Amino acid sequence: MAKRGYHHGNLKQALVEAALVLIEEKGPTGFSLSEAAKSAGVTPAAVYRHFEGREDLIAEIARQGYEVFADLLDYAFDTGQPSALAAFEATGRAYLAFARRYPGHYVAMFESGISIQRTPELHAVATRALGVLERAAEKLSEHIPPDRRPPPQMFAAHVWAMSHGVVELFARGSPGTRSPFPPEDLLESGIGIYLRGLGLLPPDA
Repeated sequence: MAKRGYHHGNLKQALVEAALVLIEEKGPTGFSLSEAAKSAGVTPAAVYRHFEGREDLIAEIARQGYEVFADLLDYAFDTGQPSALAAFEATGRAYLAFARRYPGHYVAMFESGISIQRTPELHAVATRALGVLERAAEKLSEHIPPDRRPPPQMFAAHVWAMSHGVVELFARGSPGTRSPFPPEDLLESGIGIYLRGLGLLPPDA
């Protein structure tokens, strides 16, 4: 009798889906390729038709995650118009929403130790996602005199780090990290403080 995994017509994606569940349950290093194969209903040998090892499988999950992530940030930025500030804040909310909706992808992208340089495809889509934040930062700060304007890459990296910190500490239900404030409020207030420090918001905004 054929293994059930061969009936889905897409072995590679079946392995990705199986590994996503394992990542959510055990973390990116808590499972083996054999476990992923078993969950997908195929033999361990079948895994090597598509992936040389567990890191390659996780890298593919990260790539797919960045595709969704970049699309969400792009959509948030576009629909957050006409205000540059509103568009910027919308990208922050999209970050939190992605982490909640796609926890397995999020872990593969940011907590697995997989470099975005691992494959050209992964690097390209990760760069596209960061590019949305850089574009938002550039638009928001364009009225600052050039000699006082932070590089958009630095600006975006600061906000990315702030968003990641809120997700890690308060948005993913980690034990002992409950906050009296919603993660969205924490991120919005943190971004507000940062933007005021750059002179992008008046003190009483």
